[in-house]
Amino acid sequence: MDTAQRYRAFATREAHGHSAIYEELAGRTADDEELIALIDQLPEPKRQPNLLLAAVRFLGGPVKGYPAFRSWVITHWDQVSATMRRRRTQTNEPGRCATLLPLLASLPQPLALIEVGASAGLCLYPDHYRYRYDDRPPLGPSDGPVSLTCTTAGPMPIPEQLPTVAWRAGIDLNPLDVRDANDMHWLECLVWPEQSDRLDRLRNAAHIAQAEPPHLVRGDLNQAVRELVSQAPRGTTPVVFHSAVLVYLPSEARSAFTETMRGLPGHWITNEGPHILPTVEARLPRSAPPDRAVFALALDEQPMAFAGPHGQSLDWF
Repeated sequence: MDTAQRYRAFATREAHGHSAIYEELAGRTADDEELIALIDQLPEPKRQPNLLLAAVRFLGGPVKGYPAFRSWVITHWDQVSATMRRRRTQTNEPGRCATLLPLLASLPQPLALIEVGASAGLCLYPDHYRYRYDDRPPLGPSDGPVSLTCTTAGPMPIPEQLPTVAWRAGIDLNPLDVRDANDMHWLECLVWPEQSDRLDRLRNAAHIAQAEPPHLVRGDLNQAVRELVSQAPRGTTPVVFHSAVLVYLPSEARSAFTETMRGLPGHWITNEGPHILPTVEARLPRSAPPDRAVFALALDEQPMAFAGPHGQSLDWF
């Protein structure tokens, strides 16, 4: 897709039904030749709608009403583009733990969790959150500050207890520190404007991580993942997982990472777009719904479910 198509697809497939503000801004940007020309000056990976919208909010720009947004972006383009070049889309959505939990709970315990593209590491604490699937009884600490809800379809294996996590670590090209106010502000700007529940969840999950900061390493995912798996304590099951990460890698890097993962002990959980990993896509029992954005949740390259991008739903195969 060219940049205009990318913004139009974001508006219709991702923002529609979830953020009227972002649907309008992305949709009208797609038809704005002047603004698209500015965005096209950036390296291709930096032209993402989420990155532009978060950068404007990070800098204090307006996002309500396209004329004000457009005028501000053009006037402050040097600042906006510099922020987009420096920052990354590092959405850290703890709600995704609700889609990971059925798989994590099914593996031999205790676990050594390793997240690729960990951002600030908030998805490394699935054992600290409380979960509710449909109208079933909740699972997890009743006094915990983070409560996750997830609607389900299909024969999903209902977890009977939370996983036991003995060790947790993460990898990122630019790890964010939950104790740093600037990093937290960036994370908050990546939450879409109307989604106050997601913002509250982010802040509450950050409180948990601040009390027990995650071990995050900066570096290339192929080399770093090998090193972290080798550090997993004896007697634990290493589990490497990631959500919406491989889409930002060129196909050659994805192939290299796939080969790396096949050679490592433990298990590999992927929560990515249905077309990102060819082996997962080829094994999907049915096509992804054309009218909404979903991830394909897979264990060791075997697809298990379609998942809502923010952990809000699971459609088990």
